[in-house]
Amino acid sequence: MSSEALSLRWRARAMFAAAAIPPLVHAIPLNRLSRWLSRPGRRDDGLNDEHLAGWVDRVLLRAPFLWHYTCLKRGAVLFLLLRRAGRAVRLHIGVRKDEQTLRAHAWLVLDGRPYLEHDDHTVTTYQEIAAFPEHA
Repeated sequence: MSSEALSLRWRARAMFAAAAIPPLVHAIPLNRLSRWLSRPGRRDDGLNDEHLAGWVDRVLLRAPFLWHYTCLKRGAVLFLLLRRAGRAVRLHIGVRKDEQTLRAHAWLVLDGRPYLEHDDHTVTTYQEIAAFPEHA
C-alpha cells in the first residue's frame, strides 16, 4: 500500500492521532475516551480506508514504548480517524481463554462485519465484552 495514495492531510492526521491516542489509552478509561473518539465528521469519500490503516500500522509498528502497536492502540487511532471521515465504525473489545491465559483483542466493525482486520476469522474466536460507541 503506497503512502502516496493517502493525502498529506490524512497522513498528518494519522501521525497526530498515533502520537496522541496511545498514551490516552493508558490514562483514561475507554468508555470515557470513546466519547471523544467517536464524534462523527463529514463524509470523505476520497479517503482510502485500507491505505489509512496501512499507514497507521506502519507508524505504530515503528513507534517506541508507550506508542508501540497493539490492537487496542491501532483500533482507537483508526476509530477516531474513520469516525472523523464519516464512517459509522464501532470499536469492539473481546476476550478468550487460551489454556491458562486470558487474551484480549480490539477490532473495528462496519455494517456488522469486522473492518480492516488483518484476519477477519480471528475476531470470531473472541467473546465480545464491550463496543463503542455504546449505543450505535
